[in-house]
Amino acid sequence: MSNGYLNTGGDEVNVLRLTLHGRLVGYLAGFQNGRNVLSFADEFKNDISRPTFSLITHPGFPRADKLMAEPWARNQRLHPTLSNLLPEGSLRELIAQGLKVHLDNEFQLLSYLGEDLPGALIADPMEPEDVPDSVLTTHGKARAVKFEKVSSFNLRGENKFSLAGVQMKFSMKEKDGRYNLSHTDQSGADVLGDWIIKTPSTKHKDVPVNEYTAMRLASLIEVDIPEIKLVELDKLDNLPPINLPDENLAFAIKRFDRENDRRIHMEDFAQVLVKYPHEKYNAANYEQIGRILYQFSGDGLTDAQQFARRVLINILLANGDAHLKNWSLLYPDQVTPRLSPAYDIVTTSVYMDGERHYALNLGKTKEWYKASYANFQSWANRAGIPWRAIKPHIDDAMEKARSLWPKALKELPMNEGHKQRLKDHWSNLHEDFQIK
Repeated sequence: MSNGYLNTGGDEVNVLRLTLHGRLVGYLAGFQNGRNVLSFADEFKNDISRPTFSLITHPGFPRADKLMAEPWARNQRLHPTLSNLLPEGSLRELIAQGLKVHLDNEFQLLSYLGEDLPGALIADPMEPEDVPDSVLTTHGKARAVKFEKVSSFNLRGENKFSLAGVQMKFSMKEKDGRYNLSHTDQSGADVLGDWIIKTPSTKHKDVPVNEYTAMRLASLIEVDIPEIKLVELDKLDNLPPINLPDENLAFAIKRFDRENDRRIHMEDFAQVLVKYPHEKYNAANYEQIGRILYQFSGDGLTDAQQFARRVLINILLANGDAHLKNWSLLYPDQVTPRLSPAYDIVTTSVYMDGERHYALNLGKTKEWYKASYANFQSWANRAGIPWRAIKPHIDDAMEKARSLWPKALKELPMNEGHKQRLKDHWSNLHEDFQIK
């Protein structure tokens, strides 16, 4: 990982070079006062066959050329396309504390994490002499300065952090059944993490087995999920010194943006809709996601059908957390978006007393116990998706859930109390979606 933070000085800037699949995207300049400016490289924005940086920059997206013509400037926080690449919660706090920067000083966080971000974007700190004059003249009298090293900080355990460790997730490399947080091999070469590991929570009981169970149930009704595992904590190497509860298992999910050390680009729907992470619950609805999938995906109908199936799953599994950041586009051919595999499906209601709502509006309601076929039909109509192409998938999902889930739940490792809460939830749903 590259380490760095802004030098002090009136017009001094650090500059990150942004690349995607070996192609120069542009330059991100970070000023000492927290202002940051992304300027797209001419060769990138003028190439209609360029790899897709974000759906809003895809040549087929409305006003893409106009959006890229001017620099993207922000203060403290980065533009949402970049801001959403950074971790939230306890992991962000851990990194910010180690770098001795403010949680919202996102340029520094990006400079530290830039070698192993979600998707395929790479952000490399530049030496001052390598920064093109054209980048500096954009900013008046700006002068490029060298990144200062934060040599004493890494995530691998030499430092002590005062963090609760509510639930952490780390990108780790698997080898011979062990998972390593280190991002360099024995020769010092960078190694990409290929699994996301979620440690147990100090606040909520048995989250790893909850998520594993929910994801397995989803896969039984043809929701596309990555490879998942439960991993014993003693198989995790170089974890930072976070607080952990008296539980033995972590949840592991294979990164679908990595394949044999190759990066596959992706973005979540907060990025697509240009929303910040704190807006993930209230800045959009499922209709907007469905419409974008249907209009812009390389197989719009298939992805809309899969999306509808997953929305239903979140209702059936009492997952109130299917917000904008828990839906993503993947760019397997570097250009054309597809709906990514599912992730972060958890029965959240067992941790939230009185929870009765899913994350975003579906056909004008967020209430699990009011949702019916009519809401899905309203969603399809408003998103411009033929209901006749969606209803058979809802029918099929319900048939499989009713026939497969009761037996499967008995055999899956979810906490027994949580299993009973889930079965109670099934009986309280609208009759269209009840599971006996």
